[in-house]
Amino acid sequence: MGAWRALFLVVLFPGPRVASAQDAATPQATFERGVESLKAGRLEEAETAFRRVLQQGGREPYVYNNLAIVHQQQGRHREAVAECREAIRLDAAYSAPRVVMGGSLLALGRVAEAVTTLEAAVKLLPKERLAREQLARAYERAGRLSAAIEQYRALRDLSPGDPEAAYQLGRAYLRLSEWAMQRLRDTDPGSARIYQALGHNYRVQGRVDLAVRAFERAAQADPKLPEIHLALAQIHVEQKNWASARVEIERELEVVPESAGARALKRRLEAEEKR
Repeated sequence: MGAWRALFLVVLFPGPRVASAQDAATPQATFERGVESLKAGRLEEAETAFRRVLQQGGREPYVYNNLAIVHQQQGRHREAVAECREAIRLDAAYSAPRVVMGGSLLALGRVAEAVTTLEAAVKLLPKERLAREQLARAYERAGRLSAAIEQYRALRDLSPGDPEAAYQLGRAYLRLSEWAMQRLRDTDPGSARIYQALGHNYRVQGRVDLAVRAFERAAQADPKLPEIHLALAQIHVEQKNWASARVEIERELEVVPESAGARALKRRLEAEEKR
């Protein structure tokens, strides 16, 4: 429920209220009871209240929006979309129903429509976190991973200290990386880059023997590929295999004579050998 708090509007009619015995029967009071029921998860009560408001003449966009939220939480996504469309018809500048509708369109598998709807919501309210979160999910469903990353990056910028925003951005980058690697496997199964990526992954995992084998396969596939021999040299230095490290450093410098990393590693190796 908390994610939808920004989408509730608790005042039906602007202006001061005058307390009276008839307050409980006014559209505003009925609407407020509906909002409280919705917040408490009493969805049938909330739906009854919002429909009563409409019957009382309170045909306002935010009433339809709250009714759409009720339908969405009940899993009645087609009805939620219909209520959102009516809210937008009444007020095209109202962003909340576009966010709700985007979520229901995604649930219905209508991804392209969801993207269009949520893009409009973000344009209307660029600092609304929920709109960007929904749009990022829609982009992911559409296979537009780079676009999803842009939304997660915006969310991180909106909340720099939020670990969840950082996690979602990192997860999106990982998915993009996995997608790129799969495309590479499909295009060129024997690519040196595949073995290079495997080597780095094994090295991070501490599986040094497998990392060495993967980098060696990469070097066999493309002996002129930069950074392969450097990675092997770094592993050999860590394992104090000085002779093997020197060979790989020289191979890296043959490929990239200006390599600062290889030259720095060579100086380190020379210092280690003098000890």
